[in-house]
Amino acid sequence: MAQVYFTRHGQTIWNVENKICGATDIALTEWGREQARELGRKILDERLCIDEILYSPLMRARDTAFEVAEITGIPAREDIRLKEQNFGKYEATPRNGETFQEAKKSFVNHFDGGETMLHLAQRIYNLLDEIRAEAETKTYLLVAHNGIARVVHSYFYDMTNEEYSAFGIRNCEIRRYEF
Repeated sequence: MAQVYFTRHGQTIWNVENKICGATDIALTEWGREQARELGRKILDERLCIDEILYSPLMRARDTAFEVAEITGIPAREDIRLKEQNFGKYEATPRNGETFQEAKKSFVNHFDGGETMLHLAQRIYNLLDEIRAEAETKTYLLVAHNGIARVVHSYFYDMTNEEYSAFGIRNCEIRRYEF
């Protein structure tokens, strides 16, 4: 059975403060590092067969991937396509802000200097298509961000626009998707 795993990075201070991180490079908290180590132990305990970790270049995802790799011994490499969406003027603003919640329902919105959701979907879908082509011989763990989690989930499941904009996963939650 061909599959891919996905996880969101560990906790950051902006997660605690309910701020939009987006493409801003925010570090993990100590709890975020521990969440990553717990994820590594879970992968070992559940004997998940993962051949390689691909991670976002942003430090919160990179450091999560490194913590997991150190515990599991799974090789890890950066993939720029896993970088979180740039939310432009909304970065560092409240995640549940009314204006942002409304703006993210428009999939061609650049957020005054950011990246549209359609552009984000294009790069993630291209990555998933490549992974799918290798999936019979190699299983990946993708370590990225909540915005990327939405796109990955939408690759495998139909979603309404409202479901898409509301979708999210917890820090270091791991999901398995079958091709």
